[in-house]
Amino acid sequence: MQVLIVDDDPFICRLLTRQLRSLGFAKVTACERALAAVAQLEQAPDSIDLVLCDLQMPEMDGIEFIRHLVRLDFAGALVLVSGEDERILQSAERLAQAHHLRVLGTLFKPVPSGRLQKLLEQAAAERAAPRAADSRSYSAEDLARGIAAGELVNHYQPKVDFHGARVIGVETLVRWQHPQDGLVYPDRFIELAEDSGLIEALMRAVLGNALREARQWRDAGHLLQVAVNVSMDNLQVLDFPDFVEQEALAAGVPLHSLVLEVTESHLMKNRQAALDILTRLRLKRISLSIDDFGTGHSSLVQLRDIPFNELKIDRSFVHGAWRDVSLRSILDASLAMARKLGMKTVAEGIEDRADWDHLLAAGCDVAQGWFIAKAMPAAQLPAWLKEWERRRRELI
Repeated sequence: MQVLIVDDDPFICRLLTRQLRSLGFAKVTACERALAAVAQLEQAPDSIDLVLCDLQMPEMDGIEFIRHLVRLDFAGALVLVSGEDERILQSAERLAQAHHLRVLGTLFKPVPSGRLQKLLEQAAAERAAPRAADSRSYSAEDLARGIAAGELVNHYQPKVDFHGARVIGVETLVRWQHPQDGLVYPDRFIELAEDSGLIEALMRAVLGNALREARQWRDAGHLLQVAVNVSMDNLQVLDFPDFVEQEALAAGVPLHSLVLEVTESHLMKNRQAALDILTRLRLKRISLSIDDFGTGHSSLVQLRDIPFNELKIDRSFVHGAWRDVSLRSILDASLAMARKLGMKTVAEGIEDRADWDHLLAAGCDVAQGWFIAKAMPAAQLPAWLKEWERRRRELI
């Protein structure tokens, strides 16, 4: 892996170079001038796999440098390094992500060797195992054929009660088992489905698979809630609640064990129809969760008008909130509001023990994230449940 350091401080350049080489990265180049780094990238943009860039530099600051990375279609990974205010660093990270740069994370000066090592291991893993479908785009006809052929498969990410560390349910995450490209992740086809009128067919396939697999788990003694994501685009047909009820009854899954996570990626096309449908779903004892709360179009208006009984806090407000004052303030306010509204709270993005301990102390109800488990195929869940029973004793 070829690494480029961009920092106007000679001491930081030497320190990072030494740290990188001690971690086994021999191909390290340090530039004390951002213009020199840009010139090197212009000559051979594909030769650099990872850039570590300071934000506060004379001649050209880190934000300007990010513009050049975008201009050059930089395909490597980026780590932002700074001694600036944490919120400035976070804003720069979000800007780079908005430009579709692959941002591994941020580092504060002085750079901890352990944190640097973790980011580099992540970069190496991603580089060693690229997904074939990442470079592919798909047409509506491709997706329609895949749905009709039964190529959509569900993976499931466990949800765990904070107070007893017991598994209470799973979230359904769809994948496309493409015959040529292998496993295609939803960021490659969900927006396509919404824009091409295929989201209804996609949702029906995902729901049907989830209910069948939930029935198999129940038969094995695992009484789990199953959450399925629905788009506001799904909530335009007035008989949708009846369809969900019929599917659940046919599969032998109680309605109270079904959660629909509503993501509003688009503004409501027909607000009255959505309110009609969502209210009827709650009357049928199907739980409703407002997903990714605090992002996109999710807002206090939805909490006022729609009978949600679960609030799912987006991962961008969860991971690292224990050390970030602004994240912690937003998180605490969301939890307090949910409690006053009588809603269960779910925290996405629990990635380490520090996240777990903080959300537990803050009074959140349910945890979800890589610290617990990544999403897995249905067949792997029973074995994971046995393993979790051994691990949960460490958390209670």
